[in-house]
Amino acid sequence: MNFQSKILLPKILLLAAFLFSASLNAAELKIGYVQVDKILQEAPQTAESGKKLEREFGPKSQELDRMQKQIRDIETVLDKDRLTISETDRRNKERDVSSLKIEFQRKQRELREDINLRKNEELANLQDRINKAVQTVSEADGYDLVVYSGVAYASKKIDITDKVLKLLGKK
Repeated sequence: MNFQSKILLPKILLLAAFLFSASLNAAELKIGYVQVDKILQEAPQTAESGKKLEREFGPKSQELDRMQKQIRDIETVLDKDRLTISETDRRNKERDVSSLKIEFQRKQRELREDINLRKNEELANLQDRINKAVQTVSEADGYDLVVYSGVAYASKKIDITDKVLKLLGKK
């Protein structure tokens, strides 16, 4: 036996013992799997969150729609009366439209930012509720390990997604 074999053999034996021990322990584990994407789509809290955001940002969105219509109306009048109004009036109206467009873009950007912040807050709240539901189901059913989406394969017999949805009030 050469020097490399003397070093390699104990490592191989140690690895084999570890794998054998892990396979014995794995037989005793109860493992579950949760499809987070399915929960995010089907949980009633997702729809509630969407409606809540709609109610919260609906008035601002309607204001932007009115503002956009106002800009179009002024541009239409300006195009129609371009030949009949004085140069000064035309410039003043073009300046007014330009100012309105800038204000519209600013308000639109602010609304998008506000909506994104609130969506993230709502998503964080929903994720907390999902995590608590997963933990409750896992503890109640005696699971040792529960993994989320992103696994290569999960058997239907370890999928506890429907139990979590039931706890969240879906089924």
